[in-house]
Amino acid sequence: MRKSLPYGVPMCSGKESVLCFLFRIRDENNYHKKLPDMYQHLFGPVPSRRLGMSLGVDLIPHKICSLNCVYCECGPTTRLTRERKAYVPADEVYRELEDFFQKHPDPDYITFSGAGEPTLHVQIGDVISFLKELRPQIPLAVLTNGTTLSDPQVRRELMQSDLVLPSLDAATSLALKKINRPPASIQPETYIQGLVDFAEEFQGEIWLEIFLLPHFNDDEDNLNALKKAIFRIGPDRVQLNTLDRPGAVEGLHPMPHERLEEIAAFFDREGVEIIAAPPKRKESKAYRDDVENAILETIARRPCTLQDLEKLLGRHMNEINKYLGVLEERGEIESVEQERGSFYQLKTPPSG
Repeated sequence: MRKSLPYGVPMCSGKESVLCFLFRIRDENNYHKKLPDMYQHLFGPVPSRRLGMSLGVDLIPHKICSLNCVYCECGPTTRLTRERKAYVPADEVYRELEDFFQKHPDPDYITFSGAGEPTLHVQIGDVISFLKELRPQIPLAVLTNGTTLSDPQVRRELMQSDLVLPSLDAATSLALKKINRPPASIQPETYIQGLVDFAEEFQGEIWLEIFLLPHFNDDEDNLNALKKAIFRIGPDRVQLNTLDRPGAVEGLHPMPHERLEEIAAFFDREGVEIIAAPPKRKESKAYRDDVENAILETIARRPCTLQDLEKLLGRHMNEINKYLGVLEERGEIESVEQERGSFYQLKTPPSG
């Protein structure tokens, strides 16, 4: 049996009144906010399929980005922009990092990621420098959509990082508009050239991610253009990915594994890999059973969207997504499409 909420959280049987519902949600919210280590700009460490246990650093409010990708698990972009500025105060990030490392063991990686494009923060280079002084032994990774790498200043700011994981899903205008939905100022030629220039200057590793969706970017023209772009960029790895969480639009389907294998073979170079699902996250020493139980307890009472869970649990969206992935892998929860988006609920056992 699953653990129930502790004494003091009201449970309403049958058809609850509006007042009872409001009290229950209030008290669930207060209970889950007692989970330790609540930070505004850090999340995790979370089990990452590529980086082990990764402490996330989020410099951008939800959901400010330079792309509006159809598959984004954080939902649609609410502010589509290429403007760089101090979206959150760097001093707050420094204080949270100092506090975290006073209380916790070192993670495998520190990763700049989140629900927006991290390189839009004008002080990302300063935060990287701060971390290199605070914890020089921990490798730093930056997850970026790559659209800002045409800016020489951005490239300079990332030079102290150890690993950069840019995305490139499309190398033709048609595919770029379909899958990434960029502002008009972002064109494939400058996008790719920025990646090429960065690869020539950067001394660390580059793992290029290509997110593939049927009928969005798997056409012959785009795959041929991507193959040429990969050759020009020369990344250390090319990682093929596809949908395993609800995206920003309805009706998306993952690329079948057999098709991913065909595309990997078509690219015909060393270092091409298909990113595997993360079935062993639960085994990680940093996997948080309290977070998992909080998710299960919440959706047992009513189905919730990712945004609902973020507000109720007080955890970062990216962190919650990692745990949702584990629970779906184990067949404990499922997502259903409703008018307000994808709702997570306990999986209904098969009848009979």
